[in-house]
Formats: sequence, structure tokens, C-alpha cells
Amino acid sequence: MSIKLDKFWVRALAVASVGAASIALAGCSLLGNVANNGSTDQSTGEGTDSDVFSIKVGDCLNDGDVEGEVSSVPITDCAKPHDSEAFKSILMADGDFPGDDAVTQQAIDGCTAAFTDFVGIDYDSSSLDFSYYFPTSDSWAQGDREILCLAIDPNGQTTGTLAGAAR
Repeated sequence: MSIKLDKFWVRALAVASVGAASIALAGCSLLGNVANNGSTDQSTGEGTDSDVFSIKVGDCLNDGDVEGEVSSVPITDCAKPHDSEAFKSILMADGDFPGDDAVTQQAIDGCTAAFTDFVGIDYDSSSLDFSYYFPTSDSWAQGDREILCLAIDPNGQTTGTLAGAAR
């Protein structure tokens, strides 16, 4: 699974350079079904690294410094400052790996559509951005079909959920 790092490309309409960037950043992560070995300390809200395949919608992450291929990210309590919040899981259809461009397009389409329902206003009107984790050809071969959409405030960390933020 990999993360799309450039959060401003949809607004900039730099589709060609985004495709090249996502290919450059694509890579395999932990392969197969790996158990979640990380946890969140509920007493302090401090997160520990958790396997990317264990992230669920509603989880908040401190993944602002994550680059390229990833296998684990820090999950934290949403009441504490965090970089992103998982808001939509999209499962791609089984079959042969559709290619980086098709995965990217499905992520763009699916996350943009879900963004409006999650944030409360459409993406173009929002001051927030989104990013996503997505399957690579290597993780696809191990059964990974999930695109995970993440809401992000480009101004920095947020505290609390962005659900219904309408900004």
C-alpha cells in the first residue's frame, strides 16, 4: 500500500505530473494479512505504529512525514493533534492489477465523492484536502484491494474529527 503525498494536485489539475509522481512513489508494503501489532494508549492518546492494513475509517493518523511505500503509520486518538483522518474505504474489484493510472483515477473519483458527505461541503468549496493510501502492484498480488481516503488540513494538524467540519 502506498500513500499519495501531493495533496494539492486535484486543485492544480496537474494530472500528468501526478501520474508520474504516484508511479515513482508506488511500492510494496508489508505483504499478506498482517495482524495489528500497534495500539493506542487510551490513557495518554499517544499512538504507536500500526500496520497500514489495520487502519479503519474513523482512525486518526500522525502520518504527515510518511513518504513513498509504507507498512506502518502511527494511529492516535482523534482528540489529540493529528495529521489525517481516514474517512472512506473503497474496495477495488478483483482481477488483474489494473495499473497505477486506473488505481489513481478510482482513488480520485471515490475520495472526491465521499469527501462531500464526510466534510459537509464539496471538495472545491472546502479549505481541506484529501490524500489516500492505495494498492501497489506488489500489494495487489497479495490480495490488497483497498483505497483508504484521508481528510487533511493543509494548514497543519487538527484536533477532533473533520466529519461535518463544513470548511
